[in-house]
Amino acid sequence: MTDNIALQPVRHKKRQDNKHRNSCCSWSRCCGMGDFKPRTVWLGHPEKRDQRYPRNVINNQKYNFFTFLPGVLFNQFKYFFNLYFLLLACSQFVPELRLGALYTYWVPLGFVLIITIGREAVEEIRCFIRDKEVNSQIYSKLSARGTVKVKSSAIQVGDLIIVEKNQRVPADMIFLRTSERNGSCFLRTDQLDGETDWKLRLPVACTQRLPTAADLLQIRSFVYAEEPNIDIHNFIGTFTREDGDPPVNESLSIENALWASTVIASGTVVGVVIYTGKELRSVMNTSNPRNKIGLFDLEVNCLTKILFGALVVVSLVMVALQHFAGRWYLQILRFILLFSNIVPISLRVNLDMGKMVYSWMIRRDSKIPGTVVKASTIPEQLGRISYLLTDKTGTLTQNEMVFRRLHLGTVAYGMDSMDEVQSHVFSAYTQPSHDLPASRAPAATKVRKSISSRVHDAVKAIALCHNVTPVYESNGVTDQAEAEQHYEDACRVYQASSPDEVALVQWTESVGLTLVGRDQASMQLRTPGGQILNFTILQIFPFTYESRRMGVIVRDDSSGEIAFYMKGADVVMAGIVQYNDWLEEECGNMAREGLRVLVVAKKSLSEEQYQDFEARYVQAKLSVHDRSLKVATVIESLEMEMELLCLTGVEDQLQTDVRPTLEILRNAGIKVWMLTGDKLETATCTAKNAHLVTRTQDIHLFRQVTTRGEAHLELNAFRRKHDCALVISGDSLEICLKFYEYEFMELACQCPTVVCCRCAPTQKAQIVRLLKQRTGKLTCAVGDGGNDVSMIQEADCGVGVEGKEGKQASLAADFSVTEFKHLGRLLMVHGRNSYKRSAALSQFVIHRSLCISTMQAVFSSVFYFASIPLYQGFLIIGYSTLYTMFPVFSLVLDKDVKSEVAMLYPELYKDLLKGRPLSFKTFLLWVLISIYQGSIIMYGALLLFESEFVHIVAISFTSLILTELLMVALTIQTWHWLMIVAELLSLACYVASLVFLHEFIDVYFLATLSFLWKVTVITLVSCLPLYILKYLRRRFSPPSYSKLTS
Repeated sequence: MTDNIALQPVRHKKRQDNKHRNSCCSWSRCCGMGDFKPRTVWLGHPEKRDQRYPRNVINNQKYNFFTFLPGVLFNQFKYFFNLYFLLLACSQFVPELRLGALYTYWVPLGFVLIITIGREAVEEIRCFIRDKEVNSQIYSKLSARGTVKVKSSAIQVGDLIIVEKNQRVPADMIFLRTSERNGSCFLRTDQLDGETDWKLRLPVACTQRLPTAADLLQIRSFVYAEEPNIDIHNFIGTFTREDGDPPVNESLSIENALWASTVIASGTVVGVVIYTGKELRSVMNTSNPRNKIGLFDLEVNCLTKILFGALVVVSLVMVALQHFAGRWYLQILRFILLFSNIVPISLRVNLDMGKMVYSWMIRRDSKIPGTVVKASTIPEQLGRISYLLTDKTGTLTQNEMVFRRLHLGTVAYGMDSMDEVQSHVFSAYTQPSHDLPASRAPAATKVRKSISSRVHDAVKAIALCHNVTPVYESNGVTDQAEAEQHYEDACRVYQASSPDEVALVQWTESVGLTLVGRDQASMQLRTPGGQILNFTILQIFPFTYESRRMGVIVRDDSSGEIAFYMKGADVVMAGIVQYNDWLEEECGNMAREGLRVLVVAKKSLSEEQYQDFEARYVQAKLSVHDRSLKVATVIESLEMEMELLCLTGVEDQLQTDVRPTLEILRNAGIKVWMLTGDKLETATCTAKNAHLVTRTQDIHLFRQVTTRGEAHLELNAFRRKHDCALVISGDSLEICLKFYEYEFMELACQCPTVVCCRCAPTQKAQIVRLLKQRTGKLTCAVGDGGNDVSMIQEADCGVGVEGKEGKQASLAADFSVTEFKHLGRLLMVHGRNSYKRSAALSQFVIHRSLCISTMQAVFSSVFYFASIPLYQGFLIIGYSTLYTMFPVFSLVLDKDVKSEVAMLYPELYKDLLKGRPLSFKTFLLWVLISIYQGSIIMYGALLLFESEFVHIVAISFTSLILTELLMVALTIQTWHWLMIVAELLSLACYVASLVFLHEFIDVYFLATLSFLWKVTVITLVSCLPLYILKYLRRRFSPPSYSKLTS
């Protein structure tokens, strides 16, 4: 987000850097790399190194060839669930514990492991192929033998590498030379910092002046670079040429650095490699996001532990009823094995495969095109979100800036009066200043002329104070070189690091003053009359989140005048400009209209003043210790008593359908909080504009507090308010969280909406973390910029919006959408369906296992508590796979209402927030159903079985299969053709397999009338009461969704 203003950024950044550096250092020590140290790198001489450097290999794999199998198996068996089944299978090698064929235990476990290993293998192979592709990219290297080709993985510290236009930078380098005439190059950094705008980079002046690139090998020079760290926005180093007369010493900063993973956007560059492999800035910034485990998975895990407890209790009861006779401890183990079906091994596989189906459905939904599921393990989370935390710029708003207002203090120009500004600019360049002598000019003309010159000064300042570069591209008619030479308007595009900047420069073009050319040393403006004005850029001070302002010192080539222009946030600029009585009031007025305000100021400098400043500035830039502090001090010496020229107001328009989407979320019982780096007035205005705060709601502006006492008083004042939205700034929030964390969170959670402005990225993540801890509810974070990544990774569910600020947020997120409005359907339809389907699926799998376990318990108790299995061999495997798997799994296609109804009545979503689809109550209900059906089937079969035991197996097993198929049919709410196919296919598989099951089932008995009526009676008794109960419930106490479908 370009508008993010970090709160006390130095402290946050230092703390973060140290944390990362310490962790990096300790990690590198483990790997035998030692501490990170500063380095001296000789140009073109990698052998002259003073320490060992890592290989330039990108490796994103979790395992290697030798660790893959042990690693995957360890990750599987560290969970109680899988370890339990492994111990069961291993116990079958002990003769006293063996209950049947080995394959009845090993085949299901093997099936689960093969699926898991296969999935991990596919991911690892994909990762290996991607890494190999990057590591095998070919680059040109300058050497004593001329230019040689080298793989990215073979690049070393000290190598001189040539990188072509549109080629990825292979390692962290210092920029030495460029082929561009203007002596600079542009860099695309969207894969590093998430910003899509190009960055300007400058070569080392000494090496750029050399006649050819080959001369780099002829000079004796080295780069002194700081130790590797994670800060991608700063760099400290020096360049030294020893064989110069006198020796040359140049300071190096971020402007001279080319980080790996960026792309050269213009020209061909030559750089010297300073960091490789694990020491690359991009690699050190790749934090491993925490592995998110869904709340649903934790609940299922809890239920399986309860089932395991029940398994142990049933086994103990069976042995107790035998009065612990003989080797009772072995009997306990045999019963645990016998009833092992109580904990279903197929549950994990069914749920994992279900998640894959839900992810596929989300990707295939034509109403939310471009949606990507990154974390296929947590789609159920989307169905239970209680708090949604969203960024503002680029998420709720389009991040497309439109210039709306120019304010000069006494006069303001809106969109309808821009023609006046145009005429003032036109008159400034067409009328000679001595046309009207002051003595003869009437008073009105004097006033008009002063307004005209003020407008001209303001427009000129806006046209000069920025980091925008006009780039010319061929348009089919005119080629690039010709367009650049003649400043063709049709071929010109503006590139900058912020959309605000481009909007300002496009506005100056619309009123007659056009930026037509720029390189690192000069700028060219075209007047309304077509005249080209040349300005020399003497110094440029780029915008940073710490300073919240940018400045430029330029010399007008025609008059020789030196001017220092500056623009920035009103909070900072108020102390820099001369005293005035309108700045604060007008900034507030413009912010209330939802405009982003910048204050523009100017200071004229004499040649002596500038020379004095330059000497001090160069000296400060050469220092290695506390460089940034010394540089800032020198710049601040200029930033005094500046002339206030104007205020500019730029509007950031709302994304399409933001209002209806927020209304849907509110009606669904989801509380929306907006966390932004923008100023308080703009954030409040956007909240009103987006209807985040409804018309009937009051807004409580939390007063600026700096002490514990003030925070206490303000919290008490806020406690007396009811049903009002809270708006609080980042620094007040920090004070409240420091002293009254519990009280503040308690009050904030009662608000319908909370807006936090001036929020640092670390604060956004802190708010998410506190919400999760204090409420225990599920959170979803939505953002589009690199500064939203920490919040997205901290939330239970992170959604990235692919926006103007690049893809960093969407790459780090669990789900990626192209527009904010898609969030409504993602939660209301897909989230709701995923959660309800998984709940039904898990309960059904548990029911299936409990049914057969109940039958086993009844069978054992009738036959004197003998630990003999009721079903053996393929019957026990086929039951949970071939015969019932397809119908049970087809529940992932079930839905209670159509997607249109779910979107129309978001209140349906509110029901899920209580977690009713999978609760202890529903679990207990399914346990009772399982016990009832298992008992009826087994006792029915025992009552009706003929003289042979084999008939019991035939009657009970067939009734069991039919009961399962009928129960699936009973549970389904909306039939899909695949569900019917699954039911019929399972039945057909059972009938067809009877031919091979003659050792367990008497096939001839199945054809008799006796068998058919007995199975029919048992199945009806087990299922009919449940059908009657379901009908009565829907008749007298229907669920909310059935009222909408009827």
